[in-house]
This record gives sequence, C-alpha cells and structure tokens, in this order.
Amino acid sequence: MSRIKIGWASCDISTNAPVNIPGQFHIRVSKGVLDPVTATCLVLDGGEDTAIFISGDMVCAMQYLLDDIRGLVREKNPEIPVENILMGVTHAHTGASHYNDGFEDAERGEDQVPLDGISIVSGTTYRKYIAGLISDAVCRAYETRSEGGVAWGYGYAVVAHSRRTVYFDDLSERPGAVKNSTHGVNGHASMYGDTNDPMFSHYEAGADHFLNVLYTFDAEDKLTGAVVNVPCPSQCSEMEEYLSADYWHHTRLAIREKFGDIFILPQCAAAGDLAPRLLHYRRAQARRFRLKYGVDKPVVNNMLTADDPKGPVAICERRDIAERIAAGFEEVYAWAKKDIRSEVPVLHKVETVELPRRMIRDNEYADAKVELEKLAKLTWKTDGTPEERLYENSMLKASRDRLLGIIARYEIQDAKPTIPMEMHTIRVGDIAFASNRFELYMDYQHRIQARSPFEQTFIVQLAAQPGLGGGSYLCTERGAEGRGYSASMFCNQVDYTGGQVLVEATLKSLGELAE
Repeated sequence: MSRIKIGWASCDISTNAPVNIPGQFHIRVSKGVLDPVTATCLVLDGGEDTAIFISGDMVCAMQYLLDDIRGLVREKNPEIPVENILMGVTHAHTGASHYNDGFEDAERGEDQVPLDGISIVSGTTYRKYIAGLISDAVCRAYETRSEGGVAWGYGYAVVAHSRRTVYFDDLSERPGAVKNSTHGVNGHASMYGDTNDPMFSHYEAGADHFLNVLYTFDAEDKLTGAVVNVPCPSQCSEMEEYLSADYWHHTRLAIREKFGDIFILPQCAAAGDLAPRLLHYRRAQARRFRLKYGVDKPVVNNMLTADDPKGPVAICERRDIAERIAAGFEEVYAWAKKDIRSEVPVLHKVETVELPRRMIRDNEYADAKVELEKLAKLTWKTDGTPEERLYENSMLKASRDRLLGIIARYEIQDAKPTIPMEMHTIRVGDIAFASNRFELYMDYQHRIQARSPFEQTFIVQLAAQPGLGGGSYLCTERGAEGRGYSASMFCNQVDYTGGQVLVEATLKSLGELAE
C-alpha cells in the first residue's frame, strides 16, 4: 500500500437568477439565496485505485448532469479516472433545478407550461453552469491531493423520523377521499399523515440514528475535512422559495465553529421513508423551540416565509438538528483520532446492475389512460395572478406527465423488464461505501449493513446516473402493501423484489472488495 493522498475542493452553486426549485409538483420560482448552496468534492488516492466523491445541496442529480461533469473533467484533466466519480446529494428541496422544468422542451409543443411573463432560467442552462463549477472543483481536488491520513467511526444523532403513518382503515375508502396521481394514492398508509386521527395506528418503520463519519487529516495529522453520512433528507423547509442548503448549512456552521474551516461532505444514507419532520409531537416541539431559542409563536411546519426569510422561527428545526449532528461529530472525533491511518487500501468498483421493474398492471394502464383523457380536456388557467397561474398550470402538467409516464412504462416493460443502475462500491480501509440511485427505504440499508464484511458501511442514496435516468423511491414489501405516496406505481420504477436484488448485488460487490 502507498501512503494515501487526499484532495478537497468545494464551490458555491447558488444563483440569484430566478430558477425553478424542484422537489414539489409545481414550479417554484426562486426569490433569492437564503444561504449558500454548495457542491463539495473529496479525492482519496490509495495508489492502486482512486475514489472521487461529490455531494451537492440539491434534490437529486439526474438528466445528464453526471455525463456533463465527467465529460468536462475528462477534457480538463485526462489523467482523472472520471468513471470513479460518485455523486450524491443531500436531497434538499431548496436547491435549483438542473433538468427539464416543463417549459423548455420544444418537442412537447402546446403541452408546455405557459410562463405568462414570469422570468425564469431553464434547468438546462443552470445544469451547464454548475457542471462547469463542479468539474473545476473535481480537478482542483485531484490536482491538490497530498499525503495525509484517515480515521473513521460512528456515533448517534437524532435527525430522521418515520414519515409514513399507518391507519386501521383504508384511507382510499373514506368518504370524499382524494384519488389522483400525486398524493391521492393512499391505502392503509400515508406519507405525512395526520396522527391526530382516531384510526391512526402506528408509524410504518422506525428510524436510523447512526452517524457514520470519515475524517481526513494532512501529513501532520491536522483535521482537514470529513464525510458525514446521515440517513435523512435535508428537508426542514421543503416548500421554501429561496435557495438553501437546509439543515446542512447550520450543520456546517456548528461543526466549523468548533473545528475551524474544514471541508464537510454530507451524504444522505437510505431515507426513502424517513424525514426530519416531527409529526405527533408538534406542540411539544413548539414549546421546546419557544424555551430553547426564545421563539414566542408556534411553529407550523417550520417553513420559511417571504416576509421573514431569516427569522428565528424558520431556523429552529435546522439549528436543533445541526447541534445534534455537531455533538455526534465531536464525540466520534474524540476517539476516532486515536487511530489515524496513512496507509489503507482504497478500492473502487463501478458496475451496472439490472433491477426488475415495478410492472404496470393492465387495470393500472387502463385507469391511467382514462385519467389522462380527463386531464387532457382541462385548459391552462388564464385568470388570477401570474404566480397563481404558474402554480395551477405546472400542477396540471405534472399530473399529466405522471400518467404519461405510466403509459410509457407499460408499453415497454415486456421488452425491457429491467432497469440499469450504475452502482459504486468503495473500500477505504475497514469501511466501505455503497451507492444506489433511489430514495431507498431504510430496511434495505439495514440488510446491507448487517451482512456487510466491513466494520461500517456508508450507504449513499440518490447517486447520480449516466444519461437521462434519476432517482425514484424503492419501497419495501410492507410499504407496497400499505400504499401511499412513495409506495405507488407513480413513485416506484423498481419493485420490492428488485430491492432485494439490489441488496444481494451490493453485498456480492462488497465481499469481493473485502477479499
């Protein structure tokens, strides 16, 4: 083994230009930058092999972004093994869109959302912009790598809670139940359902409070940065109209207050059924924030507001989470630094795994066609304010597109019964990283970690894929039975049998790295 070489770089990918903020079904036009939206890169060069990590404060990385970054890096420095770039995201719902937003694809013609004078930069334009910035960061990290050491460990930080509520009755059979392609897909389960309901039974799953951390040091054993792996999306303010890194902004501030201006590369582990939002203890949380932070009014969903974007109510949940992550970070560092290793194996495998599709049934296909015909008869909203029109029209287009997606999947599924996924498995000493393209339900992570040959296994969900593909939920059998958003045909490209195929493929690859 050679002495490990380490390189870091980061870039600010915020923009004051009006862009779509994805993560909801309607177009949200950004009104500015609340706090920096960033991308961070870490290069670990073990001599024999190299791992290149990227993390971005965005909802996902899809539609050619990885191709653009790899292509630009290849042009700028042909020495860099671009296939070894593993890009993850924090799954923040307050980053800018880098993909088609429903108003820029000329091939769709009349089905484009009318902007009615609203100024907005296309996702494609923003993608080209950030691909340049991120590719520069990759090159800087690679070209400035120098000898150092790594240490690792795990701790605890309560960040995520189950976001799937389960009821004694079938919600779809209740009088007046909404049935549509977005959130009207409930069965006995629902995402973010009302817990103050006499038929509320339980949460579908628990939560994962493990905090996995990989620390990096220079040749003098000075801390230079860390990979911080948390099984929770960054969505305290998921409806906001300002660009933001969400709780990771406050986490960076909290860690750097103690450890200086080090690099922080956040990773979102498996969290398809988890979220930072507290559901059944909201009144207690409001009192907690009132006494802890001096907030004198109740917190409702803890969303930011346009008239008070940086007010204390808005940041309570973020600060609370950041304090817990920072405390866990410090606790682990106190003992992990006793075992800094300058010579460790770095091995990186990249392979394509074929996963079985979530098949669309005949009756689902027929229902989708009927619903699409109904939506096709609706016309664009022309009254109200420009913002009201954009909301309604982008919601209509999203509903149409979801049904079109079901129809398209049905028509190709027999000829193409599997979906390809680029999977990375990486060994760094006695720990490993394993990626997937999904909002992966927590159970799959535990299946991998429980059988992994490594001391710690960092799962990286929503990893960027080559080409057009991107993330979707991958629910468990339990989730599929309960239905609800994240466990419907609209949300699942791969079914739960494919989830187990993913588990076994990941374990096989990890086993080969451990030999």
